[in-house]
Amino acid sequence: MNLEQVHYVDHAITSRQSIRAFLDQPVDPQIIKDILTVASRAPSGTNTQPWKVYVVTGKKRDEMIERVCNAQIELYTKPELAQQYQETFAYYPEKWISPFIDRRRENGWGLYGLLNIQKGEKEKMARQQLRNYQLFDAPVALYFTVNKAMGIGSKMDISMMIQNVMIAARARGLDTCPQAAWNHFHSIVLDVLNAPEDEELVCTIALGYADPEHIVNTFVTPRIGIEEFAVFMDE
Repeated sequence: MNLEQVHYVDHAITSRQSIRAFLDQPVDPQIIKDILTVASRAPSGTNTQPWKVYVVTGKKRDEMIERVCNAQIELYTKPELAQQYQETFAYYPEKWISPFIDRRRENGWGLYGLLNIQKGEKEKMARQQLRNYQLFDAPVALYFTVNKAMGIGSKMDISMMIQNVMIAARARGLDTCPQAAWNHFHSIVLDVLNAPEDEELVCTIALGYADPEHIVNTFVTPRIGIEEFAVFMDE
């Protein structure tokens, strides 16, 4: 690999960000197939390749959005329904600690500040949260599942595959937004997908072309320096 190729790969990685406003522009199905083919080269324990991906567009996408959005709206008005929409696995910790909670808050208020949503403005927050389930208007939804019989290592495997999808998409001029929020409504998602009962939803990705004019897409999260997370040892 020459230096130019290295820079190309690095650019695809570093220019990836979570896009929250997409253009109403369809994505060529062949491009999606190419992305998934490349992404399937992700490593997996003993080559189990535990991932499964549902590519949802058109009327099926619209059905998914309508059902999940209706559930989210009902949940907002009737919080007691939360028990019906529990994740199958805990993405976030039960108790937050620093520095992770600090980064989470910085991220949340940075995004809300950009959108002129102030603390306590619950209706504005609810509308923005609903945008998750509208896929931020992306024309393509990718739903990633694993078989329930597989262990936690399979979630690590599919996570690497998901990262490959986002980088391969970026290299082709597409953008993405990985979303764990959909996991609360996994029962609805899997029903719309007509997925087998032995499958578990791991992640959803909104895929499409970013709206370059929307202010929300100017939000780029910071990263800590390697001196804060890397430990080099030579003795």
